[in-house]
Amino acid sequence: MDFAYTDKVVALQDRLNRFMERHIYPNEAALNAEVAAGDTRWKPVALLEELKAKARAEGLWNLFLPESELGAGLTNAEYAPLCEIMGRSHWAPEVFNCSAPDTGNMEVLVRYGTAEHKKRWLEPLLAGEIRSAFAMTEPEVASSDATNIATEIRRDGDSYIINGRKWWTSGANDTRCKIMIVMGKTDPHGTDRHTQQSMILVPTDTPGVTIQRFLPVFGFDDAPHGHAEVTFDNVRVPVENILLGEGRGFEIAQGRLGPGRIHHCMRLIGAAERALELMCRRLMTRTAFGKPVAAQTIWHERIAESRILIDQARLLTLKAASMMDTVGNKVARTEIAMIKVVAPNMACQVIDWAIQAFGGAGVSSDYPLAWMYANARTLRLADGPDEVHRNQIAKWELGKYDPRQPSLTGGDASVKPRA
Repeated sequence: MDFAYTDKVVALQDRLNRFMERHIYPNEAALNAEVAAGDTRWKPVALLEELKAKARAEGLWNLFLPESELGAGLTNAEYAPLCEIMGRSHWAPEVFNCSAPDTGNMEVLVRYGTAEHKKRWLEPLLAGEIRSAFAMTEPEVASSDATNIATEIRRDGDSYIINGRKWWTSGANDTRCKIMIVMGKTDPHGTDRHTQQSMILVPTDTPGVTIQRFLPVFGFDDAPHGHAEVTFDNVRVPVENILLGEGRGFEIAQGRLGPGRIHHCMRLIGAAERALELMCRRLMTRTAFGKPVAAQTIWHERIAESRILIDQARLLTLKAASMMDTVGNKVARTEIAMIKVVAPNMACQVIDWAIQAFGGAGVSSDYPLAWMYANARTLRLADGPDEVHRNQIAKWELGKYDPRQPSLTGGDASVKPRA
């Protein structure tokens, strides 16, 4: 398996890195200050909009969307190293219109939306004119088992009526958020628990949609994007807003979450790379007990282990991305699950060591490490907790030895036809 980057990717990496050096890193403090100084934390950030215009003018825009003429024509494997660069800064993904949950929602609309859905919602999302939210997790049930999701989507003539409560609905606080993709049950009594669920488009200004509160993560509110608890009280939307049809919610979720997990993991690798860089620079400028901190052997161990962990995570993620491109998401499901466990745990460890190297400064807001850690720790839960992915990996591994299944001896799941 060859992970050498193509000339196209190398050129884009160079352009992205130069943009980050010129426009992102020098403006991080100013972007944070603008959010803090505003009369509301949830409105667009003027400086961020200026940077988005610069990125779009330079052709660094909508770099995701594999297998679509609407993106940059990159495969998952080609986009992954670019996503890593964006992951080095909290602000960068939105600058290039490559931030969650918009990327996942745009992929859903590209794959499963009607012509009207694409005209009304996809086009302004691709243009960066609006933002979106994805409403799946619920506070009243263990959402790690998505079949528990209880929000009701009930057919009523030419409409669906939605009732339920969601939380950790990322992006819903943002004043630019105009559309939500909501997952709920259209057939709560169906015999197949995986066809009870559907996904539906809900404009945020629909009567009955209420943002109850914003939800900070370890004290970070992630404004102006944020995460919200949202209630749906007899929310009525047209029948045409259903995506793909009733009972197709899990099918859509798998199509959406596979690429999204690749994005999350590569951004985490970028964050871990920056944390390691900050760690090394800090250690080389501090003296303790009569010699540079970088000379302490405990830090040699941590630096070496960080490099090993990061490179292992990157290679596994690139393998998963390559398999998604060549044999499809279904065949690559084990690799996707593995990276979703490996990358957040790796990032948590490397960033934790970097925080330790900075001492008190590491837990302050003077450096990006505290936010990086909070984000990495959150991603051990988002898009499925570690435990669920580990259980699935184990079941698939045991399945290779089930006498009732075709033998895989001497073969590899990766040689199966594309799903």
